[in-house]
Order: sequence, then C-alpha cells, then structure tokens
Amino acid sequence: MAAILPPILDPLAGAAPAPWSDDSGAEARLRDRHGRAITDLRLSVTDRCNYKCVYCRTGNEGAQYSELPIEEYARMVRLFVSLGVEKVRLTGGEPLLRRGLLDLVRQVSEMRSAFSPEPLDIALTTNGHLLAGMAKDLKRAGLSRVTVSMDAVDAETFARITRVPGSFERVRSGIRAAQDAGLGPVKVNAVLLRGFNDGEIEAFAEFSRIEGVIVRFIEWMPLEEDRTWTPEAVVRMDEIITRLNAVRPLVALPATHVSETARRYTFEDGVGEIGIIAPVSHPFCGHCSRVRVTSDGKVRTCLFSQSDHDLVGPMRRGASDDDLRARIRKIVDRKEARHHIGEPGFRKPSRSMVHIGG
Repeated sequence: MAAILPPILDPLAGAAPAPWSDDSGAEARLRDRHGRAITDLRLSVTDRCNYKCVYCRTGNEGAQYSELPIEEYARMVRLFVSLGVEKVRLTGGEPLLRRGLLDLVRQVSEMRSAFSPEPLDIALTTNGHLLAGMAKDLKRAGLSRVTVSMDAVDAETFARITRVPGSFERVRSGIRAAQDAGLGPVKVNAVLLRGFNDGEIEAFAEFSRIEGVIVRFIEWMPLEEDRTWTPEAVVRMDEIITRLNAVRPLVALPATHVSETARRYTFEDGVGEIGIIAPVSHPFCGHCSRVRVTSDGKVRTCLFSQSDHDLVGPMRRGASDDDLRARIRKIVDRKEARHHIGEPGFRKPSRSMVHIGG
C-alpha cells in the first residue's frame, strides 16, 4: 500500500560513496563521525495501529498508510547486519497487524552479524492487543524478546489513553502469554503524561513486583501528530525516583551495555525492576548506537532528524548490495551529535513517532 506523504529532502542525493573497507578487506564496523558504533537497528514494518493513544495519534480516521513487501524489509536488515548490527527491533505502528511478520522474524533469525559470533538479538515492540494469540508463534519463529507499551495499570485510565474501550485486559493477557512463551524478560514501557497517568507511578512499581516484568518509564518527547507537547507535561526522571523511593528504597543497577538508554533500579529487597528513559531531562545521545528504517523504506539517524534518506528507491532501481552499503555508511556518517529538546531554536522532527517507528 503506497503512502501519500509530503516530499522529504534528501541531502545525500548525488553524494559520492565513501570508502568502507579495512586493511584486511573485511567490512569495518558501521560508525558515525562522532565515533559511535551503530549496532542497533529499529525497523518499522507498518505505520498502521489499532490504538489512537493521546500522546501519539490525532485520532482522526482516513489516514494514509505505508508498508513495503516483507522481502524488501529483509534485504534492508541483511545489509545492516552485514555492517555489524547485532540487535534488530521490529516496530510500528503496531507490528502485529502486519501480514508476513512471522516470515520476516524467521528470515532475520537466520542472519548472523559480521562482528559477533552470537545470534542476533531480535526484539519486538507492541501494544500487546494481539499478543496473546501470537506469542508462541513469534517465539517459534525466532523472536528473542518483547516489549509491551502499556501506559496505565488502571483499566479506565488505560482506555482513556488508548481510546479503545476494554483494551487493558487484552494487553495484560498478552504480557502473560509472552512470559509463558519464553519471550522474556518482558519489558513494559509507560510514557508518562502529567494529568493523564502520572498518578500511576507507584502502581506500576507494584505491577513490576507482582507480574515479574521490567517496567520502564519514558519521558514524553515531542513526537506526537497533534503537536501538543509542552515541557510542563513531561514527568521527569528526578520526580519519578523521588516518588518510588517514598514507596520503597531504590537500589541502582549497572547498565547492561554501553549504549543502555534506561537508568536501571530494583528495590532494596531485590524484587521488581524499574528503568527510566529520560531523553528530555537526562539525554543519552553521546552513546547512541541506533539507526531507524521507516515503514516506507527511509533511513533516519535520529528520532529528531529533519530529513529522511531513501533506501528503498535505490534498491528498486537496481542498486547492488555494495552500492547500498556505501550509501548506508554515508548516511550514518552524518548522524546528529544530539537532539536539541529544550534548547533555543529547537525544531520538532519532520515526521511524528508513528511514521518514524518506535
């Protein structure tokens, strides 16, 4: 289904490919000009979604959507894996709506990174609405783990945020099905919005302890379609920590890897795990290892990029894998040093989150 989207300027059009081989002739690891190794790919397989969350979508009907054939997504992933990507996260929109998703997971699970003897880490971010019926099949296809976006543990609040009545029980069933299928540890992401769900912080802590999931609070970023974001609506990391400590003292946990986005904590008794992703108040751009491919085949080097870089167009015009790898290297070399949220002159990104991929 072709998307009807405004044209996006590609500053790399006509740029000459840069050298990308090391002295041994093997491909060198993908790095940007700031020295950051790019090891994580986030691939959106659809910008359709069955939820209309207030911090993301307008709620309007009749939107135009964009999806590529599964074979084209698989080729893109293979290119990035050949350049050293070790983690692939499938996103949307809502990826479980995408026909052919299991086949894509199977294909990706058979790939091996050029720089690691370990199998690829294949994850998926979902709203969980369809997860209960698909968890076992996803695991059999080769999925490693799953993250569920769930912005309240109170059913009424959850329905008010998603604008889908009766959605909470389906998501909770999906989380439990994912745990039973071995897609763990399951992470539950909650975007906090002041006035909507900021009263749920303590309840989420208990949810982590009771359900055995990792709860991650995410500061709301200016990526919504409605362009209603304000700094005052952001529930910041320091406030979250203060409130959790009032319930039960927190103990900091070490990062699992150098590009970890979440500050990790458990409670003093070791039960439950909380992560806080704070791109607004405590940016982590300096060790960013991510690059994104949108559902319409554009590479984005940052959530807050002002431009996209077309990858599917050259593919369809017959570009070789070597040509495409050279193009990817040129794109990644220009990856932004950081976002500029809160700084004078900050500009919101050229596309909203649902069209970028979570």
